[in-house]
Amino acid sequence: MKDITSGISGTAELTVTKNELAVNVGSGSLEVFATPVMVMLMEKAACSCIESYLENDETTVGTEMNVKHSSATPEGMKVRAEAVLTEVNGRELTFTVTASDEAGQIGSGIHKRFLVFGERFTQKTKAKLG
Repeated sequence: MKDITSGISGTAELTVTKNELAVNVGSGSLEVFATPVMVMLMEKAACSCIESYLENDETTVGTEMNVKHSSATPEGMKVRAEAVLTEVNGRELTFTVTASDEAGQIGSGIHKRFLVFGERFTQKTKAKLG
């Protein structure tokens, strides 16, 4: 990995469709933006934050997510997630993450990712199958 320091940021956006509603992803019974999709968008923002620093077969995997989903978002609204790298501890990267819709902030938290080598990680994972 190229030299990386805290303070860099990344974003990810989507417009909420039926596919992202809690009732359709199995995380609730209401037609509102699903928490698991918000978490995915936050992870995507963290990945975009560091993608230009990764080299060769390097990638990151999410290892921890601690978030609050504080406001509901209806279908049709845009949601934007932002991740800011706050700490680099060897291969562990810590981000503050937020998500906002067109009316304001809807979620926030802390996300950790770990630097791995894609092929080796995948082989190790598949080895669990025997």
